[in-house]
Amino acid sequence: MIAREWSCRCPRDRREGFLLHLDRTGVRDAESLPGFLGHQILERDAPEGLVITLVTYWESMDAIRAFAGDDPERARLYPGDEAYGIESEPVVLHRRVLAARWPGDPA
Repeated sequence: MIAREWSCRCPRDRREGFLLHLDRTGVRDAESLPGFLGHQILERDAPEGLVITLVTYWESMDAIRAFAGDDPERARLYPGDEAYGIESEPVVLHRRVLAARWPGDPA
């Protein structure tokens, strides 16, 4: 499994609208593709606003390329992102998931 991590800075007063937009665009596009395994949206406070991180999980880099295109390390942005005043990280990180367990998962 591969984790794909994208982050942006978001003004606090646009948080709710941006989270809905993110769900309607990036999350739904990813969910519609073979090889998509799930996602998490993370948030942390920063002096200049909020840092929102979308982590998607994929079966392979080929599945990621089907979502991201020929340059999977480049952030995939959507029309309308600019309405929320986000500052996107231009680079996306990919990491192999070596282990994962949630409470209630079988050991």
